[in-house]
Amino acid sequence: MAYWLFKTEPDDYSYQDLEKEGRTVWDGVGNNLALKYMREVHKGDLALVYHTGDVRAAIGILEVVSEPYADPKLDDPKMVVFDVKPKKQLTKPVTLAQVKAEKAFADFLLVTNSRLSVMPITVEQWKYFST
Repeated sequence: MAYWLFKTEPDDYSYQDLEKEGRTVWDGVGNNLALKYMREVHKGDLALVYHTGDVRAAIGILEVVSEPYADPKLDDPKMVVFDVKPKKQLTKPVTLAQVKAEKAFADFLLVTNSRLSVMPITVEQWKYFST
């Protein structure tokens, strides 16, 4: 199992929307590096849901429930999506300011390449968010 961080604009689609729906297709990613990471995601992986915009915080945890597949809305096999379901909302959101204050996150892509909407995180980093 691998760990990830998926970013979303809460006005477009929030973790609370995912909880209401119970399952959704994670799509809308166009950045080449983020798409590369999406092709590395596997069924059973866990991801933090990070709200961008005014929130700038990890809000919840989701589970990937399918392997990546070509986006059925697009005619481009490089544009992949996968299905996800909610796992749990974090007891307390973890803000970007908190992450930046931790030395363990100096090389974290959320800090060094904040434009990515899908990124891997290490086991040690995951523990910080999920405990």
